[in-house]
Formats: sequence, structure tokens, C-alpha cells
Amino acid sequence: MSRRCRLAIDAMSGDAGVSATVPAAASVMASDPDLELILVGQPDVLHPALQQAGLSDHPRLRVEAASEVVEMDESPSQALRYKKDSSMRRAIDQVRQGEADACVSAGNTGALMATARYVLKTLPGIDRPAICTTIPCRGGEFRMLDLGANIDCSAEHLFQFAVMGAELAEAVSAGQRPRIGLLNLGEEEIKGNDQVKQAAQLLQASDMDYVGYVEGDRMFANVADVVVCDGFTGNVALKSSEGVAAMISQYLREEFQRNLFSRLAGLVALPVLRSLRRRLDPRRYNGASLLGLRGVVVKSHGGADEVAFAQAIRTGRVEAMQAIPNRIDARLGQIFGKEMAR
Repeated sequence: MSRRCRLAIDAMSGDAGVSATVPAAASVMASDPDLELILVGQPDVLHPALQQAGLSDHPRLRVEAASEVVEMDESPSQALRYKKDSSMRRAIDQVRQGEADACVSAGNTGALMATARYVLKTLPGIDRPAICTTIPCRGGEFRMLDLGANIDCSAEHLFQFAVMGAELAEAVSAGQRPRIGLLNLGEEEIKGNDQVKQAAQLLQASDMDYVGYVEGDRMFANVADVVVCDGFTGNVALKSSEGVAAMISQYLREEFQRNLFSRLAGLVALPVLRSLRRRLDPRRYNGASLLGLRGVVVKSHGGADEVAFAQAIRTGRVEAMQAIPNRIDARLGQIFGKEMAR
């Protein structure tokens, strides 16, 4: 029997604001009778959108007023210091106060991370929270972290990322032991900088299923369930893969529109192309996890539409139901307990 789950939604966030977050909320609640939502934002903006979506008097939804909005280009320090009544801050406050099991926002990534870290604090044993997301690959998917929160990382930070990513991957895969890989410029042991080499030693000495170094092109070959790297490398790798996917999609459209025969071929191939587009649709994987905090916070893509934001809400629900912070905390306790006993 499933239990109720309550999420706080930063309804003002993202490029689309309530035009995406409110319809997404309606869509997810219609398909999930155990989900309760707290929509945080400016009431004069929220209530008309809720009325249009048929959610004005929904028994599993309430509005939490917030007078301010963190802009997408706003400095994280400015947002943290001067936007204490923002929809982002108030949504995170709901988690801290125990009113919500998770927070979902499509707002400014830097401001979200800074605010969540300040309000919720990090777990014991975690120096820095990390951004983790799910990426499709051959025959499945993998999780990658960090994706931009930490530019410079020590070996210990990379090891902590591996622990957090492994707990998340295991929780959502019904207990299957995840394979852990370190993103590197080669698979040989002599390759890489000192931080990566030292992180490899820490992982080899752990009881995790460490599979070694993973090169950029091998990430998509389903050789690891969790790929670990510093935030600079991870963000570049992610954005590069997104750019290549967009370029291939454009090339396909151009080729099928080149002449009459290619257009006819495109009509024949249309079912295959639609299937391919569904499999690679980034909206299916929207929702990055801010791991290492004392609460669940999910970052939606800033440009998310209704479909993509709905997926971020589902991601938040899964992580809340799986109590990911508690799992990470318990796992770190096991690791540090063993080290202290030696």
C-alpha cells in the first residue's frame, strides 16, 4: 500500500513560470492519487492559473504565499541575502519545517543550491552537495555527478559523490548493486590527474562495485550505472552530448527535406523517427537531484515545459519516497564507522 507524499513546488520558477508549473501539477496529480502538492508563489499570479487548470479547490493542493521571485540571472549571494520571501526560499523552507517531503524548482541553479545548502544544511560526512541527473545510454540509463556545483574537487569529494550516486541508483533500481565509474581521459591506470587517481584508490578500497575509468565516448555504452566527475568536467560533458544530439536531429531533418525522394523516404521512416524522438526526448529525464543535503531538492531545467516539469515532480516523489538523504546518511555512517574501527 502506497503512502501519501507531499511536495513543495516553486511555482514561479523557470522561464515559463506558472504556465508550465501549474499544468504540470495538474497532470501529475491526476495520475497519482497519493500525491499532495504545496504550490509556492505569488497568490495573485497563482490563483488565476489554478482556476484555469481546474485546481482552485483541489483537496490535495494548497497555496503557500511568497511575495518575491528569484530571477534566472540573479546572483546566488544576492538571492540568498535579499530574497528571503522568494518562492524558491519558501519552498525549501517547507522541507526544513517538515511540511513537505521534497522541493522541486526550475529556478536559478546557483541560487537554488546556495539556498538549499543554507536552509537544509549538508549531511554529516558530506563536504559539498552535488548535482546528479539521469542520462540515457545503450540498453538503459546511467546517473552522472557532479554537473556543475563543484568546479574543483578533491579525491575525497569524488568518493563522496560516488557514495551518494550509488545510493540513489540502488534505491531507484530495486536494490540492484550499481557499477561505479570515474570519468577520465583514458582507461589506463596511469591516465588522469592526481585527484582522479587518488579517488580511484579510495573506490578500489571500498566495497562498492568500482569498474574503473570511463572515457567520454564509453559513458553511453552502459558500462557503469554511476559516472563520477568534478562539476567542470561533468557540465562540459553533459552540454556537449546535448549539443551533439541536437545537431544530429537537425541533420536528419535537413536530409529528409532535401528533395522529393528524401521526403518520401522520410514519410516511410516516420514511425521509426517518432519512436527515436520519444526515446531521446530530454523531457523524459528532466529533474536533477541536489544530493548531500538533509532533504530532497530537485532541480528542473529552467526551460522546462509542462511535460518536462511534470517529470521533475515525479523525480522528487520517487526520491522522497525512497528517503534518499537517510540512505546516504546511513551509508556514510557505515563507511566512517569501519574506518574508525581500523
